Amino acid sequence: MAEDTSNADAYWKANKRLIGGCLAVWALVSYGFAILLRPLLAGIPVGGTDLGFWFAQQGSILTFICIIFFYAWKMNRLDKKFGLGE
Repeated sequence: MAEDTSNADAYWKANKRLIGGCLAVWALVSYGFAILLRPLLAGIPVGGTDLGFWFAQQGSILTFICIIFFYAWKMNRLDKKFGLGE
């Protein structure tokens, strides 16, 4: 019984660490690059506009979609590692 509890605790700890990392990347891209660092990124042209505007419009969305696929991939690996795979 104690082994099941420690296994479940390790699983949720790894899951929360993964979620925290994904949220940190999402916050950095959507808030950091698009808002806070926009003046620094204004001089870099991307597709006819500056990089800060690009992050605010498309970059945040594309990054969020990539994070969704990354999270699904990592969770499948984590499930297999802890014996919870399909």
